[in-house]
Amino acid sequence: MFKVYFWLLALGLATCGTARAQHQSLRTKIAQLAQTTSGKVGVSIRVLETNDTLSYRDHQPYVLQSVFKLAIAMAVLHAVDQGKWQLEQRFFLTKADLPATYSPLRDKYPEGNVRVSVKELLTYMVTVSDNDACDILLKRLGGLQKLTAYVRQLGVNNMVVKASEAQMQAAWPVQYTNWSYPSAQVELLAKVYQQTALSKTSNTLLWQLLLATSVGPKRLKGLMPEGTPVAHRTGTSSTNAQGLSPGTNDVGILQLPNGQHLAIAVFVTDSYADMTAREQVIAKIARAAYDEFAPEK
Repeated sequence: MFKVYFWLLALGLATCGTARAQHQSLRTKIAQLAQTTSGKVGVSIRVLETNDTLSYRDHQPYVLQSVFKLAIAMAVLHAVDQGKWQLEQRFFLTKADLPATYSPLRDKYPEGNVRVSVKELLTYMVTVSDNDACDILLKRLGGLQKLTAYVRQLGVNNMVVKASEAQMQAAWPVQYTNWSYPSAQVELLAKVYQQTALSKTSNTLLWQLLLATSVGPKRLKGLMPEGTPVAHRTGTSSTNAQGLSPGTNDVGILQLPNGQHLAIAVFVTDSYADMTAREQVIAKIARAAYDEFAPEK
């Protein structure tokens, strides 16, 4: 019996060692790419069908920025699933609901005084990262505490949201109060893909919106083979007078050639590199991961 136990233990250690060896080249490449940003880079990767994983400096807080709109979208659709909201339900918006920020919604309705459906707000928030749509939905969900409670209910702990988009815009240091481990976002993505958090109808809608996201085309999508489906959510800070960019992020799910799916989160925090360089790092890490986990030709 003891011989069998030690044999199994040895086999397990050998398997873990083999897995580490298999992905060592990818880990090395990520480390090399991270050095080019002059900032802190965190990565979490998981093949959703096999649970094969890799992380790089994951257990640290990274500035979240608009990546938190993924969790908000899930909370909105959870409210729909519970019957508290309906997708075609309309909220009356005043001009005060549409402060000056990045908001195609505000561009469409500059004076407010309009009724906008939950689905339209959700679409603006996810696909074009609309800040006003985000804060409107967040407020009507019950605020930041309600969002946090929902995320904790999902079993995701290493993500903290203490500020709305408006609050982050109002004071530079506030953006640092919203943070996440990369793996926390991969966990949320896994729940979307595996349909364990939302109804099938809500899950399908969210998946379609993530696929339709138009912002950040040069990040996770930037170096993917043509036609590769990428469902993703970005986050981007402004850059201060000293050239510091607190957050340049992208999290999403890539489809591999064999039909499997790769969830990946790449965060670049406190970088002095320009936008092109930061986005190239994300794109190169994503492509390296794609090539590592794609089946051999």
